[in-house]
Amino acid sequence: MSIVEEGRESPDRVTLSVIAALAAVSLSTASKVLNGRGDVAPATRTRVEELLSRNGYSRRGDAAASAPLLELVFHELESVWAIEIIRGVERVARANGLSIVLTESGDRHAPSVEWIDGVIARNPVGVILVFSDLSGEQKQKLATRGIPFVVVDPAGEPTPDVPSIGSANWFGGLAATRHLIDLGHTRIGMIGGPVDMLCSIARIGGYRAALEAAGIAYDSSLVLDGDFHPEGARVRAVELLDRPDRPTAIFAGSDLQAMGVYEAARALGLRIPADLSVVGYDDLPLARWVGPPLTTIRQPLTEMAEAAANLAVSMRHSPGGTVQRMDLATSLVTRQSTAPLA
Repeated sequence: MSIVEEGRESPDRVTLSVIAALAAVSLSTASKVLNGRGDVAPATRTRVEELLSRNGYSRRGDAAASAPLLELVFHELESVWAIEIIRGVERVARANGLSIVLTESGDRHAPSVEWIDGVIARNPVGVILVFSDLSGEQKQKLATRGIPFVVVDPAGEPTPDVPSIGSANWFGGLAATRHLIDLGHTRIGMIGGPVDMLCSIARIGGYRAALEAAGIAYDSSLVLDGDFHPEGARVRAVELLDRPDRPTAIFAGSDLQAMGVYEAARALGLRIPADLSVVGYDDLPLARWVGPPLTTIRQPLTEMAEAAANLAVSMRHSPGGTVQRMDLATSLVTRQSTAPLA
């Protein structure tokens, strides 16, 4: 049953008391479901949730009732990469008198199904998801409670209803590879990220475009997938460098992967950059302090996180606006890990 079907009221005027009446529960029970409380029978919760969704219930204009929190969701928190994201969100939180809740949940494509009940109970000002998207049901539950979400560096192509902040990954891959070509390298290895991640696919696309523009044949055997972590990249780099026709340069899809390339080169007795030029991606603070300092593509991680947090806050206070999608610029940072081909 829905208000629309009965013709009694338009969906945007549905009240929680009406939802409670349709579900044959008390107003307090409907409120518990709306606020993510656990002391509701599963069947009752499902019935109320379905009515909230079917009648287009949305707790708009309720920003003042939200907890003074921004929720930042990672699928893993072990990487120094995550610190740059946290730093950006923290700046926005501090400027708005908010605190941050850090959540580690699910995988790089979506948080776990259990996460949604927790975030509803916390009722933050907004949610920032790193890599992850949400299921249709999770989106609906957040929309019903008026909790906006924004995806940072989406793992896949976001659907039209998903606000997202990314970076120009294709141009980053192009700039990294073009830099090595300008130094005279023609045999350039590439260690990308996971094969199902949009950012990795785009960086490899830029790498390939730079080669083709320079008249250099694309060799798929020189392109290996990684996991954005040092150890996986070390293994991949050994595969590339232990072959008789080894590359003279490697473009690593992240700075952490470049650290793995450094270790592989050291183990094989190769000097950077005399025997092997290396380019990373991200420009994490550690890139300036490794030996030699790493040439890399600067991905504005902190600025991306700031933009996402600002967008989430603005969506909470001014709901119903146009879905925003933004890609921030990347740039080449030249240091001492690359040199002209000997």
